[in-house]
Amino acid sequence: MRSWYVAWIAGLGLAAVAQAEETIKIGVVLPYSGVYASLGGDITDGMQLAFDLYGSEIAGRKIVLITEDSEVKPNVGLTKTKKLVFQDKVDLLVGPVASNVAGAMRDFVHNAKIPLIIPNAGNNLLTGEKCSPWVIRTSFSNDQINRVMGPWLYEQGHRTLYLMAADYSAGHQMMEAVRRGFTEAGGEIVGEEYPPLRETKDFAPYLAKVKAIRPDALYVFFAGGLAIQFVKQYQDFGLKGEIPLTGAGWLTSPLFLPAQGTAATGFIGALNYVPTIDSEENRAFQAAFSEKHQRTASEFTVQGFDTGRLIVEALKLTGGETADKAALVEAIHRVHFTSPRGPFRIDPATNNVIQDIYIFEMRQTGYDIRHVVIDKIADVQDPPNGCKM
Repeated sequence: MRSWYVAWIAGLGLAAVAQAEETIKIGVVLPYSGVYASLGGDITDGMQLAFDLYGSEIAGRKIVLITEDSEVKPNVGLTKTKKLVFQDKVDLLVGPVASNVAGAMRDFVHNAKIPLIIPNAGNNLLTGEKCSPWVIRTSFSNDQINRVMGPWLYEQGHRTLYLMAADYSAGHQMMEAVRRGFTEAGGEIVGEEYPPLRETKDFAPYLAKVKAIRPDALYVFFAGGLAIQFVKQYQDFGLKGEIPLTGAGWLTSPLFLPAQGTAATGFIGALNYVPTIDSEENRAFQAAFSEKHQRTASEFTVQGFDTGRLIVEALKLTGGETADKAALVEAIHRVHFTSPRGPFRIDPATNNVIQDIYIFEMRQTGYDIRHVVIDKIADVQDPPNGCKM
């Protein structure tokens, strides 16, 4: 009787191991609550669409997402990451959205030697001085998006800029990138403000300073709920039409346009993706996403979509094997494809994506408010910036 019981228990254990081996577990650490909840949702929806289109099962192993809410808090993000690795025993990680959360996760991931694919957080250090063989970014670096805008704005005739961004690492890095490019071109930064990320509801005190100084343009970075509030208050404060609004393109994401309405028109931004890119790949992507979700796919969606496709294509190269993490990263470096945003590949020297950057203007056409591409900088690649793999 005892020997039968032991054999039965052992059989259960073997069955559990076999079941685990039949799945490829991806741990996802994204915000599903708070100011950036919509971003986390769009990235997840994009990943799932990629699995639907390119394969949710590789070599007989089904891809399974295990999601955790980072709450946009570094300590929470790190705790959830450890839970996914130690308790859920995931094969690789995806996340986060916020740069401060990514910074908190970096050392643990590096020491654990488990691949982390970042679908949004742009902290420059993660593919610069604090780069790691195990940290791969499919989205952008904060510098990559913004540094092209300094010289571009100067070429358009602007000579003075006022900077404004949320007070956290991403905001400061983005403003430093545009400052560097603008001043090197010959321009002058005449003021800057960094409103608190979570506490800011009223931008009037900051906008009053801008109005008093009257720069040639105001350059900003806000996303999530702050983007909606800022755009509406910028118009209400009477600055629209007086001081041109420019900045990092997340300000007028498709996620926020329904709430911003016509207040968004006139904004000029830079971004790695806009829904109106004129390509066969983008039209097919938007059609597939719209059919499934009845809304326009955003830049966050496409970053999730490309992350999902990168994972699928890399797993195909490894034959679905995930035990050898170094081989998985090497396969990621070998993947090249044409994304809805253009040519997509990871730079092995930094693990940051190489991609096109689009400069666009928000314009109203009939009842629609659209991202109209007015310029493109092709194959924008970050220098190593101190990265040594």
